[in-house]
Amino acid sequence: MFASLFKLALPLAVLAAQAPTFEPAAATPESNSTDYVGQSNGTLSNSPLVPGKAFDRVIQIWLENTDYDDAASSSVFKSLGEQGITLTQYYAVTHPSEPNYVAVVGGDFWGMADDNLYNIPSNISTVVDLLDAKNISWASYQENMPTDGFQGFNYTSENYLNSSAPPYTYYVRKHNPLVIYDSVANVPSRLARHRNFNDFAADLNASAIPQWLFVTPNLVDDAHDTTIDFASDWLNFWLVPLLKDSNFNDNRTLIILTFDETETYTINNRVLTILLGGAIPENLKNTTDETYYSHYSCLSTVEANWGLGSLGRGDTNKTMSNVFSFVANATGYKNLDITGDAIPLTNATGTIPGPLNPELYVPFLAPNTTAVGAGGGSVFISNTTNTNLTSASAPAPVNLTASGSSVPASGPDPTSTSPSGSSSGGSSSGGGSGSSSGAIPGAKVAGGMIFGAVGAVVGAFLVL
Repeated sequence: MFASLFKLALPLAVLAAQAPTFEPAAATPESNSTDYVGQSNGTLSNSPLVPGKAFDRVIQIWLENTDYDDAASSSVFKSLGEQGITLTQYYAVTHPSEPNYVAVVGGDFWGMADDNLYNIPSNISTVVDLLDAKNISWASYQENMPTDGFQGFNYTSENYLNSSAPPYTYYVRKHNPLVIYDSVANVPSRLARHRNFNDFAADLNASAIPQWLFVTPNLVDDAHDTTIDFASDWLNFWLVPLLKDSNFNDNRTLIILTFDETETYTINNRVLTILLGGAIPENLKNTTDETYYSHYSCLSTVEANWGLGSLGRGDTNKTMSNVFSFVANATGYKNLDITGDAIPLTNATGTIPGPLNPELYVPFLAPNTTAVGAGGGSVFISNTTNTNLTSASAPAPVNLTASGSSVPASGPDPTSTSPSGSSSGGSSSGGGSGSSSGAIPGAKVAGGMIFGAVGAVVGAFLVL
C-alpha cells in the first residue's frame, strides 16, 4: 500500500485521553516488581575490581529513536546535561535499531538493515571477549526480560499501564545486543549475565553491580513506543535517584546516556549523548564536547580505559572511534579532528554489503589483524576464524533475495512469547524493519491505520 521506504507509526498527539501516562513498574529502582514477570535469580558473582585509568565502571543506557533537537528540548535532559558533559557531535552508525545495537558491542553492523532475528556466528567476537581477557566483570540488564538468558524474539506480558488493555510487548531481543552473538548466547556462563530489572535491584542492593553494564529500558520507557517526555519521566524515576546511590554511581563511575538512532532518516544520524557519573571531572560538568564520536567510541573508550585489546573492526576505524575526550586525556590517546563535511554520513540503510544484508551478501570476514586500537592491545581473534578471508579477498556481493534465499545467520521465523493463557497483543514493535511502532497500549496497528478499542480510526502517520 505504501512505498517500502515508509514505515507506519502512531501520531502520539491524537486522542490525548488514550495516550499513555508514565507509571513506574516498580516502587523504586531498588525494588522488585511483579510487573517484570521474572523474579530475582539471586545476585551476580563478580571478579575482583580491575581499576581503569579514568573510570572503574561504565554504564551504557540506551533510549530510542529521537532526533537530537527533540531530546535537547527536554527539561530532564537539560538538567542532566548540567551534571555532566553533553556530546554535541555523537552519531549513530546506521538505521534502523538493531544494527546500531549489534555495532556498539561487536564493532560492526554487518550490513544489517532491518530488525529481524539473527544469530551472529560464534567465531565473531564482542566486547565481552575483551573484558573477559582482563577479568573485568560485565552484565546486561533488560527491563522486562522474563528470565535470565532469555533468547526469545520478544516477550509479551500483562499491561501494567492499562490493566483493561491486552497484554503488551515490553521486551524485544533486538535491543539486547550481546544475546544476538552466539559467542555470548552459546556460553551458559555468559548467557546467565543477561538479567532483568528484578535482578538489577538485587545486584544493586547487594553492591554486586559489575564494571561494564548495558541497560535497556522497556519499549515504553525508552521512548520507542511513546515520546521523549515519557522517557524523561522514566529517567526522573530511575536514573536521577540512582545518581545519588553509591552502589550504582561512585566517584569512579562513567554513565553513557544515549539513543540508538534518530527518528528522521533524511538527516545525518546525530543523537544527544550525555556523559554522567562520579568519574566526570568537576571542571567538566555542565560543559559540551564538540568532538566527533560514534557508537564505536563506546568500544574504543572502554579499550583505552583498561588497556584492552580490540576487535579489529569499527573500534579501530580511526575516523569513527574517537575516545571520549576526558578519557583520551587520561590515557594519552590522540583523537582525530573531524569536523564539518569530514563527518561521515551514517543515515544510510541497506547500502552496505555484509553477511546480514541479503541483497548485498558477503560472508563474515576476519577482523583487521594488524589494527591497533585505543587500548594498545592485540586484536582478539577466535580460534575458528578464517584469517585468510579478508576484505581484500572477499567475493563480490551476491543478491540472495533475488534467488529466494536468506542470509545464513538469519534465525527462524520470530514469534511472540506471551504469558500462559494470554494472546500476543499490544505493541507490534517486536519485528519488521521499522524502528518505531509508536504503539499505544490498548491499540493495534491494522491496514496502515490505528484503531482504538472501540474500533474508531484515530489517525495514521508516516515517517521515513
